[in-house]
Amino acid sequence: MGWLTKEFETAPCEVEVSHCFDSLHAHVKFLNGAVINPGDEVQVQGPPVMAPYGEVVREERIARITRASRLEQLWTRMTGDFEFMELCEFSFSEEVSV
Repeated sequence: MGWLTKEFETAPCEVEVSHCFDSLHAHVKFLNGAVINPGDEVQVQGPPVMAPYGEVVREERIARITRASRLEQLWTRMTGDFEFMELCEFSFSEEVSV
């Protein structure tokens, strides 16, 4: 992998989608042990996985992994903490608890 070039990889994966009262999530587990690094992109092939309310659906798919170049990895590591702060929600109130 070069400083400016990207590599592509395919990997078998399991997609789990939960649409329950207690949990609403989607997870991808790579079945070949592939590891995702900062800046990498993952696109799961196939139609969307739809879970009816109250169910958890698991399907095996193929994922296309676009590996970030070394420069993109370095940039992602340097700026990742700043982007994380955009996800945080802060609230300030004038009430004082005694």
